[in-house]
Amino acid sequence: MEAHAQMLETDTVYRSNRLAIESFTAARVSAKAAAPPKIVKIPVVVHVVYASAAENISDAQVKSQIDALNRDYRKKNADLGKIPAPFKSRAADVRIEFALAVRAPNGSPTTGITRTQTTKQQFDSHKNDIKFASTGGHDAWSRDKYLNLWTAKTIVDPQVGALLGYAQFPGGAAATDGVVITSDGFGTQGTAQAPFNLGRTATHEIGHWFNLLHIWGDDAGACTGSDNVPDTPNQADHNFNKPVFPHVTCGNGPNGDMFMNYMDYVDDDTMFMFTVGQAARARAALNGPRASLLTSDGLTKVPSTTPVVLKLPASAAARQAALARQADHGATRVFDGVGWVTVKSAAKATGTAKTATTRRRRRR
Repeated sequence: MEAHAQMLETDTVYRSNRLAIESFTAARVSAKAAAPPKIVKIPVVVHVVYASAAENISDAQVKSQIDALNRDYRKKNADLGKIPAPFKSRAADVRIEFALAVRAPNGSPTTGITRTQTTKQQFDSHKNDIKFASTGGHDAWSRDKYLNLWTAKTIVDPQVGALLGYAQFPGGAAATDGVVITSDGFGTQGTAQAPFNLGRTATHEIGHWFNLLHIWGDDAGACTGSDNVPDTPNQADHNFNKPVFPHVTCGNGPNGDMFMNYMDYVDDDTMFMFTVGQAARARAALNGPRASLLTSDGLTKVPSTTPVVLKLPASAAARQAALARQADHGATRVFDGVGWVTVKSAAKATGTAKTATTRRRRRR
């Protein structure tokens, strides 16, 4: 929420956008759908930014993060059984999936992973410097077509210190839209370190990207703030580490805080669920400020070109000679189908001598 607070101070358009988005969300969630929404798949691009080889995380680690997101957002996580009995019926399948993009903004094929070597040892969440090539990071791809994820070793907030990650709510600037995660908490292998090695920092931060609020309402223990989701209990503040159920605050007994919710701050192995209300709120974002993703071509494969099969001169020398014979008189470069290349003259290429001719003046 620190990034949100800073943007409110510096961007008046963001402030008005947030007010409009919240009004839209409230109305959308209130108009309950008759049937479950269709499953939506979000194109993702992961920008890996590294200062050393050890920080250049593997494709496998990136893919492990995508797999973790799909388990968590589809209610397919293996630890669902750990949800306390009073909260089990509130656990929801958000019906949102994620996949690495296969089409880049320019229409070319992509793995959905970019890699940028940098000289920076850390990135500042207030400056958003990881999100710009000019400041040592990588520029965002169009937020209308992709969810941008950035990952690097060290992310800091100058007021708070080191961060696991941060996200931009819907309604902010396009150039900075997306989610940033430390590589120490990204995915489930490689550089990911316990207790943040189940990929759930991204699950939490992408929740913010889908307009979900912290479950405690960010009121510093006052018990007056809400996350605008009726089926999450009111709770005093964030929870850390591994609380024991029930953990009662704000008079929310006997069941207490829903600390195992992805939008709290507990360890990865202690959070297991989104609620029905949170799912509805995230889906409202997909029908409002994130609606352009529904028509993205980021997951549409680029058609492959069929190789031509032709009878060609057998040797490279013969092919070179054939090209040379097509050259204009005096030219030393010919077009080989892709670009202009230097070739030997046709005479040298074929081994024949070419005698110079002179034009004789006709006598009168």
